[in-house]
Amino acid sequence: MLNVDMHCHSNFSDGLLPPEEVAARAKANGVDVWALTDHDEVGGIAIARKAAQDLGLRYIPGVEISVTWAGQTVHIVGLRIDETNAALVQGLAATRNGRERRAREIAAQLAVAGIPDAFDGALKHVGNPDLISRTHFARYIVETGRCADTKEVFRNYLCEGKPGYVPHRWATLRESVEWICGAGGVAVIAHPGRYSYSELEFGALFDEFKQYGGTGIEVITGSHTPDQYEEYARVARRFGFLASIGSDFHGPGESHVDLGALPPLPSGLTPVWHDWGL
Repeated sequence: MLNVDMHCHSNFSDGLLPPEEVAARAKANGVDVWALTDHDEVGGIAIARKAAQDLGLRYIPGVEISVTWAGQTVHIVGLRIDETNAALVQGLAATRNGRERRAREIAAQLAVAGIPDAFDGALKHVGNPDLISRTHFARYIVETGRCADTKEVFRNYLCEGKPGYVPHRWATLRESVEWICGAGGVAVIAHPGRYSYSELEFGALFDEFKQYGGTGIEVITGSHTPDQYEEYARVARRFGFLASIGSDFHGPGESHVDLGALPPLPSGLTPVWHDWGL
């Protein structure tokens, strides 16, 4: 059985490691098929593809697009994309626009909460203000000694109702799916268990996603509990979604699970890669 990991990050977005090191870790951990899916960014794909080729690792080009839907941020993974597609590239650039402004607002709130110089501190972890995210602020807060790790940061800062929370208007669900499909890719709802929607809202999300051309959902992911594996397996069967699997690995010590460490998909599901000739 193939060991597949269709969701992880490099330092081209908010991961700790460069793409070639993520590829090497995936290979060392026994991954057979791997996708790098950086947030709103495809700049690491060429490096990842070359590294995977050198390692004999089957590679799938991907991306994770930030979407605002019903007042929450939802992530849509695109797999088997053409990263040079003009509409996708332009759409991602537009989605990234505004990150610096949001980051400065986050830093201002953190300063009031007694954490000064957070913008410059976070920027050290990314280098490009167009890609700055809450994760980079979390790493800086750990550096200051205010929290022991990033998990503690997100319990006390940067989330709704906590200092440093600044919402951002991302792409629409329709835009994200159309960019992915227009680039020849497959659109997948990432880690649905992380979203706090009602059953009615989830049904509307899944229906709308299908209406726009989305076809997949992550069933096995580092963000899900074993009970949620079964829950979203049932969702996949009910809505006719293809099933995906991904660690959502960001770096050693920062992720729920490591690359390649997840169990296989439950039986009775059609994998998102079923017709890829793998």
